[in-house]
Amino acid sequence: MKPIFKPLLFSVLSATLLFNCGGGSGFISTPIENIDSSPIKVTDLTETELNNWSHLDLVKDTIPGMSVQKAYDELIKNKKGKTVIVAVVDSGTDIDHEDLDGVIWTNKDEIPNNGIDDDNNGYVDDIHGWNFLGDGYDEQLEYVRLLVSGDTSNPRYSEAEELYNTEYQKWMGRKTQYDQIYQQIIFADDVLTKHFGKSDYSKEEVNTISSDDESLGQAKQVAQFIYSNDIESMTAAKKDIKAGLESINERLNVNLNKDLKGRTTGDDPNDLNDMVGYGNNNPRPSKKGESHGTHVSGIIAAERNNGIGMNGVANNVEIMAVRSTPNGDEYDKDVALAIRYAADNGAKVINASFGKSFSPHSDWVRDALKYAAEKDVLFVHAAGNDSQDIDVAPNFPNDAIGTGAEVSDNVITVGALAPNYGSEMVSSFSNFGKVNVDVFAPGTDIYSTLPENEYDLNSGTSMAAPNVAGVAALIRSQFPSLTASQVKKILMESGLPIQAKVTVGSGEDKMVKSLSEISTSGRIVNAYNALIMAAKMAQ
Repeated sequence: MKPIFKPLLFSVLSATLLFNCGGGSGFISTPIENIDSSPIKVTDLTETELNNWSHLDLVKDTIPGMSVQKAYDELIKNKKGKTVIVAVVDSGTDIDHEDLDGVIWTNKDEIPNNGIDDDNNGYVDDIHGWNFLGDGYDEQLEYVRLLVSGDTSNPRYSEAEELYNTEYQKWMGRKTQYDQIYQQIIFADDVLTKHFGKSDYSKEEVNTISSDDESLGQAKQVAQFIYSNDIESMTAAKKDIKAGLESINERLNVNLNKDLKGRTTGDDPNDLNDMVGYGNNNPRPSKKGESHGTHVSGIIAAERNNGIGMNGVANNVEIMAVRSTPNGDEYDKDVALAIRYAADNGAKVINASFGKSFSPHSDWVRDALKYAAEKDVLFVHAAGNDSQDIDVAPNFPNDAIGTGAEVSDNVITVGALAPNYGSEMVSSFSNFGKVNVDVFAPGTDIYSTLPENEYDLNSGTSMAAPNVAGVAALIRSQFPSLTASQVKKILMESGLPIQAKVTVGSGEDKMVKSLSEISTSGRIVNAYNALIMAAKMAQ
């Protein structure tokens, strides 16, 4: 599940481009008589606020963050707690990043690079985690793989066929639209550069153009339209559209490409027991653009107060890097084995910022979730970025069949919040569901680490899940006696119970609902409250 792609010309294109980057107890520790009386922030966030908003406090800052900084200032202070291993089951993680290299898990039972499985866990030289993708990265979507299989007896084959046809036409339409806009911008920029004799002409200079030349008039109109959409220059517009085209072409040529042969590991993905030559011990990204796992890891555990980059939520965490999510849909086999690997090697929290709507071996994953529960591991899952009710629309992985009985009590599914408290508080892309989404947490415009010592904002429930995983790690660090099930209960029952109505869904399916109608808890996660409730439960 990739972060949400948001081009600068988003408003120009009229279509959102989404890329797959229990009831409450009434316990409220924050002294608020009525949380819904909090003022709505009407000014734009400063750069500092935006880059840190998920850590801020609703009462103090009028921003629906998780009160992380308040928890450190008033509750944790200098209490380091017990080290907690958090497995990031995702794309590659840059374990050499300046803000992550000090928090990466090391398997002390393994002798590095001796070609021997010293700890007999089935993985040779797994020093910092495991790479279930091997040298591969580009992959099809799951429903495309179903069509390629030709298994017309599959009960969802016709659905997959219809979905493929719809999606292919949609992305071809977007490609045509972007191509046209790109050509218009190139034309206008060339004309204006020639007119001014320079490429760094300004908005003010463009506005002074007065000419009967038809080409120059058209170029002026294009440029003014670009400027009216808060884009600083034609150069920036070209860069953004080019990036959009690359992403669209990737969807068409990779994810929807029926002829793609992406898997390189040599195993049979439909045989859970086929482990020969399967993966390797390098969990790093295969290229700089494979940034999802690095961004997720930074949200959870970027080194705090080191004077560089940003602060992760948790202060005493080791990140176990498990590379299992390709540029496309993950294989159920990889997910199931990744969960078991994390559980067997000491992880107490697993972050899973991925998902899909087809899952041929979902039973393998449910069995792995149950196995993780037996090992006392909390599994934090991103709800998805399709603006859908996942009580109705299929969404995997899931700890139940549909909305049926859960196989375990260690899975918490997270929807995304935007930094604007009020009716637009739920991220427009976020999935929701009274049964299948447990809580909401910050997920729009989250600042975190990117490969090669870089940082940037990303959006998606992929960002909301690691925010919650970070709070879970804080709880398990400060109160290690609490079980995964208890931590889930705390996260759900200690959050702020927002009663105000919010907008969810998209297009004609937009609805106005309360959080209690679109999630099990009806709450937004709050680290400060969670630690207070954890202290009481631990006693």
